[in-house]
Amino acid sequence: MKYQSLYRISVIVWMSVKFFLQLERFRRKSKHSWDQERWQKLLKKQAREYKEKAIRLEGLLVKLGQFLATRADILPKVFLEEIEDLVDRVPSFPWEKAKHILEKEWSADYKDVIDQLSDRPVASASIGQVYRATLTSGEDVAIKIRRPNIRKIIRADFQALRIVFWLMDTFTSYGKQLDLSRLYDEVRHVIEDELDFKKELNNGLHFKERYSDHPGYRVPNYVPEWSTKKVLVMEWMEGARITNLSYIDEKKLDRKELARKLLKGYLEQLLQEGQFHADPHSGNLLIQEDGTIVFIDFGMVGHIEAKDALSIRKLITGIVLSQYTEVTEALDELRFLLPNSDKRQIEKAIQTLVTLFIEQDLTMMDEDTAEQVLKEVQTLVNKQPIQLPSEFAFLGRAISTIVGILYTLDPEIDLIEEGKPIVQEWINREEEADHRYDPKKLLKQLYARISSIENPLDRLSDEFQDHRQWKESLKQREVQSKSMLWNKHYAFILFCFSFIGFFISLALDMHSLILPTSITGGISFIIIFFIVAMEKRLWNKKEKS
Repeated sequence: MKYQSLYRISVIVWMSVKFFLQLERFRRKSKHSWDQERWQKLLKKQAREYKEKAIRLEGLLVKLGQFLATRADILPKVFLEEIEDLVDRVPSFPWEKAKHILEKEWSADYKDVIDQLSDRPVASASIGQVYRATLTSGEDVAIKIRRPNIRKIIRADFQALRIVFWLMDTFTSYGKQLDLSRLYDEVRHVIEDELDFKKELNNGLHFKERYSDHPGYRVPNYVPEWSTKKVLVMEWMEGARITNLSYIDEKKLDRKELARKLLKGYLEQLLQEGQFHADPHSGNLLIQEDGTIVFIDFGMVGHIEAKDALSIRKLITGIVLSQYTEVTEALDELRFLLPNSDKRQIEKAIQTLVTLFIEQDLTMMDEDTAEQVLKEVQTLVNKQPIQLPSEFAFLGRAISTIVGILYTLDPEIDLIEEGKPIVQEWINREEEADHRYDPKKLLKQLYARISSIENPLDRLSDEFQDHRQWKESLKQREVQSKSMLWNKHYAFILFCFSFIGFFISLALDMHSLILPTSITGGISFIIIFFIVAMEKRLWNKKEKS
């Protein structure tokens, strides 16, 4: 059943609709009194159901779960904790199928190429599984074999994902924060590229050359003559996961030094134009006995354009040097801020957050006060017209993953202090490449220290007053759209039941129900369409005002 497109689409869409309705029901019941314990239980229940279905259906649900597992900006922590082990829980497929793929791709008996082969796969992921082998030429290699029928499965799953994204765009706040249509295209492009191992081969060769002059980092060699669209052959790399702290301690490696090395090595990818490793989870980062960091699995890569690389440098430099106007300008250049956003308010919020977390002002406050400050800042930012450009979805995921690993290695790492020498390297490189820069000015900025930091509560007092006045003006607007919102919800529920009834009638050949459910679904869809159109018209009026 799990290989049938209609079944997969129905399961994925219905699970998404059910989650949405559960969340809406909870919010309605908790309108006046938020029950944090019940909220956590609901999210954990949903995450567990998602993980079970992902393991059973495999395909895009696993890949999407891996994608979401490090996105704290999209999903709550309790959900992330439940699905984070999807990387390691994918069932392997039988050796007979793997052997058939090998021999078909190589047009030869696999024993003519392989001298020794592991009895079982050493790793099994959403796209393929890996065997350890020794080639007849004597090379010790890892052989990655693509899952049977995975392209067909992924194609069906993307049809379901398109429906889910449409529902999110129409009925949730994510439609205002994300360009879901472009995000869908971005996810589809990156994952479809991952299905072609020839592209992964080219990516691996690119990173192999890129790190050739960087001592302390390694990328495996590849064997192009035996690599195809469905089979990838690369050098076997000894080592443990970079988050395997017991291994690191056993080999007497310095965790703090490893964290610094990882930060420096990965920033080489993120802060210049070109490709970056978009899937740097702990399974794709190995640590060897001598402390060498190994990057593997380049099936999922992202791209940074030249102009965006400059803005990203500006963003990081602004944070490191406490130049928050530069940070806000960089966010604007990177298309995070919509035209009607209040850059002054956003700059203040960023300054407060960096001060609280990096300068550790939270230790100077009691828990309730700190929580109130953070809640106000979060409310302020959430009310601003801020979006996540789809082209940075994988960059955000990569950064959040690396930061998580860094804090696992060294919970006390100061990213600002560790980033300053790297900023100095950027300055030196830009100085050599472009004499328009004033090195004295930049070095002065680099080592400038803030002599005193104002109390964040005082700094936010004016901001909160402005924010409360803004909230009052929004309150009247919200009343205008409330009735349309509920009408849309009721129409949506009717559409969901019609949608489910339609697929049940098809599956059970209940022809008498096909026409009524189709008509009901069509009518409810038209109602939804007109309500959305009216909401957009109202939203445009708000924007002009």
